[in-house]
Amino acid sequence: MALVSPVFLDTTVLLAGLIDVGPASIPAQKIMTAVAGGRLRNPQTAWHCCLELYAVSTRLPEEFRLAPDDARRLIQEEVLARFHVEQLPADTRRAFLTWAARDRVAGGRIYDAHIAETARQAGARAVVTDNRRHFSALTAHGIRLMNAEELVAEGRL
Repeated sequence: MALVSPVFLDTTVLLAGLIDVGPASIPAQKIMTAVAGGRLRNPQTAWHCCLELYAVSTRLPEEFRLAPDDARRLIQEEVLARFHVEQLPADTRRAFLTWAARDRVAGGRIYDAHIAETARQAGARAVVTDNRRHFSALTAHGIRLMNAEELVAEGRL
């Protein structure tokens, strides 16, 4: 099967791909290496994912934790410099909130719903995440959900 494009990477993939937390990081690291080498073209993520990456990487267990300035530098050099960083268009934000309330999206689920809608609005054809369940609504829009291992296998990265 041909690699779909554009591919949208969730925070879970960015984090594991940029911070080695053991064997579970290997597929995500291969993806980030493919991005850096230009083999994975036009990767997308959300500004919200950049903020989550900063938040999580600066509060990881001490052996993995980044200092705030190191997290900033990593995001600037590895994400902002190589990805199309998307945001929910301003003219769709009210409709998104209306949808979220109507569908009874509550608590922290709003964050993944926001990232999912950003991916949809950005024209992503696939979302790569370790939280597939949180993004399942995208399949109704023809957007594939994959984990990092699946993308690596499909793209031969």
